[in-house]
Order: sequence, then C-alpha cells, then structure tokens
Amino acid sequence: MKPSDAQTTTYRTPSGVTVHRSVTPCDPEILTELVTSVEHRRGGVLSSGMEYPGRYDRWHLGYVDPCVEIATRDRRVTLTALNDRGRVLLPVLGEAVATVGETTGRGVDHVTVTVPEPDPAVLFTEEERSRRPSVFSALRALVEALSSPEDSTLGLYGAFGYDLAFQFEHVERHIDRDPTDRDLVLHLPDAIIVRDRKRETCVRHTYEFTVPAGGGRPEAVTEGMPRRTGPTPPVVASEVPEGPVPGSYAKIVAEAKKRFRRGDLFEVVPGHRTFARCSSPARFYERLRERNPAPYEFFFNLGEGEYLVGASPEMFVRVSGAPDAGRRVETCPISGTIRRGEDALADAENIQELLSSVKEKSELTMCTDVDRNDKSRVCEPGSVRVIGRRQIEMYSRLIHTVDHIEGTLRPEFDALDAFLTHMWAVTVTGAPKTWAMRFIEQHESSPRRWYGGAVGVINFDGSMNTGLTLRTAHIRDGVAAVRVGATLLYDSDPEAEERETFLKARALLETLALGEAEDEGTPPEAGPVRTEERPGEGMRVLLVDHEDSFVNTLADYVRRHGAEVTTVRYGFDHDLLDRLAPDLVVLSPGPGLPEDFAMSELLDALAARRLPVFGVCLGLQGMVEHAGGELRTLDHPVHGKPGRVRVLGGDLLEGRGEDGLFPAARYHSTYTVPEAVKNFEVTAVLDAEAGEEPVVMAIEDRAARWYAVQFHPESILTAADGEDIVARVLELARR
Repeated sequence: MKPSDAQTTTYRTPSGVTVHRSVTPCDPEILTELVTSVEHRRGGVLSSGMEYPGRYDRWHLGYVDPCVEIATRDRRVTLTALNDRGRVLLPVLGEAVATVGETTGRGVDHVTVTVPEPDPAVLFTEEERSRRPSVFSALRALVEALSSPEDSTLGLYGAFGYDLAFQFEHVERHIDRDPTDRDLVLHLPDAIIVRDRKRETCVRHTYEFTVPAGGGRPEAVTEGMPRRTGPTPPVVASEVPEGPVPGSYAKIVAEAKKRFRRGDLFEVVPGHRTFARCSSPARFYERLRERNPAPYEFFFNLGEGEYLVGASPEMFVRVSGAPDAGRRVETCPISGTIRRGEDALADAENIQELLSSVKEKSELTMCTDVDRNDKSRVCEPGSVRVIGRRQIEMYSRLIHTVDHIEGTLRPEFDALDAFLTHMWAVTVTGAPKTWAMRFIEQHESSPRRWYGGAVGVINFDGSMNTGLTLRTAHIRDGVAAVRVGATLLYDSDPEAEERETFLKARALLETLALGEAEDEGTPPEAGPVRTEERPGEGMRVLLVDHEDSFVNTLADYVRRHGAEVTTVRYGFDHDLLDRLAPDLVVLSPGPGLPEDFAMSELLDALAARRLPVFGVCLGLQGMVEHAGGELRTLDHPVHGKPGRVRVLGGDLLEGRGEDGLFPAARYHSTYTVPEAVKNFEVTAVLDAEAGEEPVVMAIEDRAARWYAVQFHPESILTAADGEDIVARVLELARR
C-alpha cells in the first residue's frame, strides 16, 4: 500500500454514532517514538515477541492520547473525556452506561455510574453468573453502543485488576485496600498503529466520529479537533521498599500443605512482591522486550502516576470469529517450570526432567481440568477440547509446559461472558478457585492490584484478546513492584518453591537494574569480575591420539582454558617428550585395548620423566593395566549411553554433582572394578543398580599427578561437568 492508497470505511453503530475510519501505511519506526510518548501521556503499547504456529503471531500495536478513559473503583464506573474529541462522545457513552446503574456524578468531562448490588431475591444460576450486575454490565453496554462487524481494531484497551473477581465470588477481605485504587482502566483510542511483523506491514487506523443530535444536544463531529491529551505526572523516583523476608514464602507453602491434607485445596498460587527503582518505564519496556520476548508484551500509562510494564507468557482469554459462525474461545494455561540451561544441551536435559516430573504434570493437569470446566459453562456441548498437551515454551530464563484449550461459544453468550467465566485463571489462583482465592487473601500481605488480572483489548466487533498480568512491574512514584508466585501442591518443597518465585522475578529485576545503571552512567552489577588467569594459561599439553573419534573435541576443551595443545598419533619416538617438554600428557580414548597401542611402554616413559598424565576411557584402562590391575569385558557394551557417576573422594572430582552424583557419557566395553585396581585410589564408580558390579569411573595417584576417568568429559552427555573437569586437570597438573 502506498501512502496515497488510504482505505476509508464508514459505518453506523447501534447508538447512532457514525464512525469514519481511514487506514494508511506508516513507517514502523513510529512505534518507537510512540513508546516514548506513552511515558508522558496516557496510552498503551502491546506486542507479541514470540511466534508459535497455531497459537501466537508476531505483531506490534500502540496508541497514545485516547479520547476517553473508563475506570472503576469497586462498583463505580467513571467515564472521563480526555480531550475535546472525548467530550463529543461522552454524552452517548454516558447514556449507554446509565442503563445499568444510577448516575452519581456528571460534569463536562466525566460521567460516573454506580452499578447496584444484585437483588438477593433474584436467582442467578451458575449458567447466568456472568450476567450478574457488575461493572462489566457497564462495559457490555459500551461495547453494544459502539459495536460493528466492520472493524476488528477499534475497541477498549487497558488493564483489568484482580479484585474484579470479588464482584462474582464471595471472598472476605483481610487485606486493607486504598479506596482510591482503581480496579479497571480502559482506553478508547481514536488513532492506532498496527504492525504485522509476519506480513511486514505497518498501518495507522484513524477515526472520526459523528454523534447524532438527541437529549437536547445538537449533532457533533470530531473532525478537525486535536487528538493530544494532557501530560501525566512525571516519574520521580522515591525510596525503594524492602523485599520479602527470606523464608516468609516458605512458611506460606507449609501452611498450604496443611490445607491440602485437609482437602480444602488441590493447588494454590500465592505470591509476594519484590521492588526495584524505575526512572523510565518506556526504557524498561524496550529493554524487557529485547531481553525477555513473550507472547504478551505490554506498556500502559494508566494515568494518575501508574504504569504497567510486562512480558507475560500466558494467554488469558482470546475470542475470535463471527457470531453466526460460532465464536472460538481459547486459553493456554501454563504450569510446570524449570530454569533454562547454559546451552541447548542443558536445555534438553532440563526439558526431559520437566516432562518426567509427576508433580509438574499434576500441576498442569489440574489447571487444564479447571479451565475445561470454565469453558463448559459458556461453550457448545462437546466443543471444549485440548488441542495441545504439555507443549514446551522457552523463555529467556525459564522453560514452561503449556496446554492449549478451545471451545465454541454458545450463541447467547459474548466475549465478556467468556472472559468472566475464566476469572481468574487457575494458574494464578488455584483450585477450587474460590477457596484458593480465600487462602490468598488470608496469607498475602498486600492487595494484588493488577497482578493476576489481565491486559488486552475488547474489540467492538465482538472479539477479544487478553493476556494474564504475569511477569509484570506495577510502577508508581518511580518504584517498580514485581509480584511473583508458584503453583503449590501437597508434594511442594517450601524452600524450592520460594527459590522458584525469585527465579521468575529475575528477568524483570535484572532488566530494571540494567536500565537504572545506564541512566547513572555506571555499569550494572553483574557479580564479581574474574581477573585470574585461565587454569591452562602458559601450559603445554601433549595429546596422544589413539585413533579416536573424539580427540579434537578433547583438544578444544583443553585449549578453551588457555593451554597450547599438540596432538600426535600413538607410536611416536619418546624423544619427542623431551623436545616438547609438556606440562601435561593426555591419553585419549580409542577403540580396542591398551596393548593395541603399546600404551604400557609410553607410560613407562612418562613415569621416568615424572610427567603429569590424564587418561580418558582407554587411557584409564591403560593406566590400570600398567599398574598391575586387571581389566574385564562388559556383557553388554555401552556406547553413547548416559551413566550416573558417584564420587567417592580425591581431588579431580571434588564437589562435583548434587550429593556426589553427576551424569556422564559412557563409550566402552572394557572396564575394571575397585578390587582389581592396584596402586591407584578409586575416586568414582558407576552408580549401579542392586547386584551390579561397581564399575570404576575415576582413579588418581596424587603424588605422581596421574588422573584418569572412564567416562568421556568431552561428550554432550557430560556437558554440565565435562569442561570443568578438564579445567581441574590443568590446575592439578600445574601444581
């Protein structure tokens, strides 16, 4: 589309408002400028930084200077015109919300309506619960007033707070609330930038409105009126509060375990807050998008000094499709978490551990069962189904398991019904939901405010797209509050669950710290700087190749630590040892037996020169045999198979693994057992099953500085420990 190719559409809404829409191409860089503007004026930016086929596409959307704001406090709904354009629309919008409650405030710039409590004499069945009088009755009236199938972009954008659920669920309040806090803030923008990063398009949707005469007022139009709104309060940093007391979250976990035992709860998701300084919400948002891409990235200036910045991994409710074709309702509950590894190999190990965890599977199963129940309230019988089970989603610091669930909305319900029946997601509350929310209210120390609610858009064409307010910073007075939680089950470990909450908060807190350090012109704290030399710096290493397939990787591991490596095939003249004068000789793995390579003669030459030696697999076997030990043959060779190594002592493997156990790669059919080893200390064995022989995995002679391992440190199956083991060999040889 060329700039001159503007597309225009005109349509009329049920309230008589005529909408004139113009769609023109624009430079995608305008979104970057828009982010800066949103720091100073009301507006919002939403983006999807990840693409999962069938679930998420990459897009970017933003607006600034909306003409109308809708905010709620308990059951009071206030519509505020933010400029002259909003004043044109305010009368007709005020008339719409007045149909659901009593008008308790009115001015040139605002209308306030109080929605009454439901009449206790009127029975609302569970099927009708989303139609109980609430502030959502006012939202439904607004959507109906401006509804049209002609436009899928115009709508109400903003944030839905956690306390909105209490208009539908009876939960006694135990935490004090500030009566000035808002439960919901939505904007009606009249200029919206939409970038489709998949199709590589970027367009601006601009709207003009004609409001008909009525109620004693003349016809009014917005055309020609400026779109700009007034500035919001500047961000001024204040003192950052202390974070949670160590161990306090673990105590909540312990209390939850009592409730599980009694049968009050199946699972529950309590949270707690950490704090950090934030002098620029816009810069924080841009950095967060770079460092932690997520399906729901957002930045809202809600006015009154409040900002929300987040990178949420979880869809809340998405509704799409035409009413006559059956609207599709989707959710993607996330439960099951493990940290990212250092590389793809470690990621694969962690994914396997996550998928093998009975606890993590139970967490997600319960979330999905509750979610299916929520949809069954408003969806066509038989239409609710799981279309993705325990799918892996990978983020900057975490790996999650995710289910994908869909249903078809019954014709008598709309997108708000779908939204309300899921309030709030089991992944941020627990199950049974009402009892879980009561537990949260009793054990958290502060109101959740926006956390556990949702952000997104209610479109006037009847669609909706919302994400859960997770991995979110609520910024006020220059302080970012980051609330995180963990899904608790009866078999939860209190200390482990507390650690998980801080792991979830790290991506946001580190990004905040990075931005603040940049603002002050100082590098962020990133832990102590390593100033010591690499362990192999200045060392010469001779690597003896026994016609092996892994020798070059082994040489690379040694070089990574600063050593100079010379690799020669076996059978060389031993005078080479004098010419090279190596600081360490490495005996590579290889096929066959030590005698096939005359290894005993080489070891004699190394011993005579008192050279340090490191043997790998075949190298260990040669060293055992040279010292008078005995070798045996396995009944079943193990090649490319993992094994668990149990550390018994010694210097080489000291401190390796959890509880002295770590995984390692096995490529051998020849082996030895502890009682068959002579003149060496056996420092590790295979963690064998009952009745199996304890295969020797490591030996050493500390006085001679001779060390050997039966496993392959250079294999991907030993990725977590292999490089460190090679570094340790170099340190020991240097001694």
